[in-house]
Amino acid sequence: MTAELVRGQNHPLDRTRVEIRVAAGGPVVAGVTLGDEQGRLSGVEAVAHPGAPRRTGIEVPRQAAAEHRIAVDLDALPAAVHRVSVLLALPSGIGGLTAFGAAAAPAVTVTGLDGTGIVRYTITGLGAESAVVAVELYRRQDAWKVRAVGQGYAGGLPAMLRDQGLPQAAELAAEIEEAVGRGQARAVPAPAPMTAGRSERPGTGPAAAPAQDRPSPAPTTAADGPTPSGAGAGTGAGTEAVSGTGTASGPRPGSGTAAGPGTGVGAKSAAGPKAGDLPPTPADGGPIDYRHPRRRSTPAPAAPAPSSPRPPGPSPSATGPTAPDGSPLPVAGDAAGWSMDERLYNQVWGMFEDLARSVAAYRSAADFAETRLEQELDRALADPRARLGTAGDAARATARDKHATLVTQARAALDRDLAQLTAESEVVEPALPPAFARWDNPVWQGYHVPLERPMALRLGDLHLPEVLDLRIPMLVRLPLERGLWIDSGPDSYGRGGPGPERDIGRRELPGALTDGAPDGAELRRLAMESAVAIAARLLAIHPAGEFAVQVIDPAGAAAPALAPLVESGALPAYPLPGAKGVAAVLEELTRRVELVQMAVRHRAADALPVDLDTAEQLLIVHDFPHGFDDRALTRLRYLADEGPAVGVHLMLVADRAQSREYGPVLDPLWRSLLRLTPVPDAHLADPWVGHAWTYEPPLAPPGSQVVRQVLGRLAAARRAS
Repeated sequence: MTAELVRGQNHPLDRTRVEIRVAAGGPVVAGVTLGDEQGRLSGVEAVAHPGAPRRTGIEVPRQAAAEHRIAVDLDALPAAVHRVSVLLALPSGIGGLTAFGAAAAPAVTVTGLDGTGIVRYTITGLGAESAVVAVELYRRQDAWKVRAVGQGYAGGLPAMLRDQGLPQAAELAAEIEEAVGRGQARAVPAPAPMTAGRSERPGTGPAAAPAQDRPSPAPTTAADGPTPSGAGAGTGAGTEAVSGTGTASGPRPGSGTAAGPGTGVGAKSAAGPKAGDLPPTPADGGPIDYRHPRRRSTPAPAAPAPSSPRPPGPSPSATGPTAPDGSPLPVAGDAAGWSMDERLYNQVWGMFEDLARSVAAYRSAADFAETRLEQELDRALADPRARLGTAGDAARATARDKHATLVTQARAALDRDLAQLTAESEVVEPALPPAFARWDNPVWQGYHVPLERPMALRLGDLHLPEVLDLRIPMLVRLPLERGLWIDSGPDSYGRGGPGPERDIGRRELPGALTDGAPDGAELRRLAMESAVAIAARLLAIHPAGEFAVQVIDPAGAAAPALAPLVESGALPAYPLPGAKGVAAVLEELTRRVELVQMAVRHRAADALPVDLDTAEQLLIVHDFPHGFDDRALTRLRYLADEGPAVGVHLMLVADRAQSREYGPVLDPLWRSLLRLTPVPDAHLADPWVGHAWTYEPPLAPPGSQVVRQVLGRLAAARRAS
């Protein structure tokens, strides 16, 4: 069955020899670039195009056409190649198209050599772009995945190639156009329109693939780099990436706001410049345009508009409610998806992306204004005769006025975007289902045990210092593809983000912790409470009896935090202390993983022992690695690697610093887990511009009994079933 992807979603490849099929609404040029781990190109030899259709492991068509087939042999690629990007561009003078928004959305399908479909991606939301990175195949831990990118460029091929670090972008683009012109007579016309069946529906992915168009807000470990797979640009050491599945493979969504009139080289159609990019100034000295794309559906072909950075949702009704400025009011679930939960999930990730790019545009504009101020002051002071007197004072005052004007304009544009996102958040947050909702959401007061498994889980909230009131839910797809590590060490507080964001964390600590950083004992308590809150949520959002929790607590120090689980019966008893308790739990879960693996491999599920609990399992390990010997450690690493595929998930509550005495043997385990903190901390990064986001754990409000009440209702449903 072919998985339908949306922008930013990824999917594993189970083979290394594939065919990429392109179907467009008119003749397009297809090519492939071979990038390194950062997606940068080594030179023109790293591009396969109609003028040079064959590269090692790659073969592309030689002419523009409405349909293409690209052959890819991943095993044959050079070792330095980590990203294989499929490029589509509109040729000049063929088909009369100058923008993708004026034709039917192109679709890309990755198939096996026998034609069996693996994934399909329809590139929606394109407008004025004349070139687009459709999909990319990328290497992650010796395995290959495919990601739906949909990154559009209004500047065409030169802008696209330049963005991938190719100095000879303009020359190569001209060579490609020349090669296409030589084969113009062979161009294939667009196919006749077809009635879309179910298989042609633009998919949103959750039903077919585990990753999504994700904020993931959703993050990854520092070892993988933020973000959630080719860590996002600008990700620094100590930051972790946010992706929909909690993996490091983050999305690279499509285009958004152009930098403004006179954007200069490339005019990349993105919702915000990359971190470190300087916004260009208009040639006429007019104001810079930082307008937000508003995330509307694609206009009619006669009036192409800039593409939206999120998957398009239902079009706002022309007669529906509108704001005073005429723009449609935000609506919960206004995103692509086949169910309300899926639409809300995609909408949250769209909000996360929009906020990341809007803040990136503001920060980049502020950096540009500062750089321009320094340059103008340097010029004013370069002439010794102008350093003193009224001329020098006037030049300095003029430079500072220009700086203030640019910063004010950028902040006004950011405030408009923040107002829109805040209004959307106020509509979306109350509409979230329990799996996505905070513990203080009224939806928990009317909680009923679900009958179906959820598609995602809320692990906390994310925010940026520019707008402290706007919290974006951090959602990750289920089942969890990687375990969680809740860092209980004192040095975890305030680590991994810039100074201002660490200060934000200090100001927002709960209760008595606001006077300063928490001590080690308080951090360990909060870490275990965070683990129990996540475990309780996982239990509550699964049908009764389909999820279970087991705990390893060698020192018996976690008993107070575990009380809600034990009292409700979700945890049959407090864990056995000492090495005997560690060995008993690990042996039981290892046996379960091995038996289920054999049953799946041999298609013999009915042969499983009757006493085997087939419910999904969450193993919470407190104060790791205390109480673990070499044998126990080997079993734990086995569960971390093999467990998620058969329903056994891992959550460690541990101090990373204390584990260093065990040497490098634990490093692979730490790198495989998603690091969370029990207090607000700026250690997560998004996959687009690499902002350091402040993460807040999903704790219930102080004094609230909502967790116990929900677990009590779940226990009653379990007894009644």
